[in-house]
Amino acid sequence: MYGADWCRDCVRAEKFFVDNNIDFQKVDLELDENKHFVESEVLRRNNGKKSIPVIVFDDDSHLTEPTNAQLAEKLGLLS
Repeated sequence: MYGADWCRDCVRAEKFFVDNNIDFQKVDLELDENKHFVESEVLRRNNGKKSIPVIVFDDDSHLTEPTNAQLAEKLGLLS
């Protein structure tokens, strides 16, 4: 997950992952030592827009600013 601590959607997505026992790796746009690469990856995945969080999945697909329902659907958590 590409995000930042000041981003409310990022905090919500992190909470969703923790609450559902889903392993994830957070890459902070502000703090990562490869900040230039991280920012360019966010822009690439969002057609030039700097929107976060960008959540990248094992199949290399991604969701940008997803709702909890969208995350649950993508992760197969809906019954």
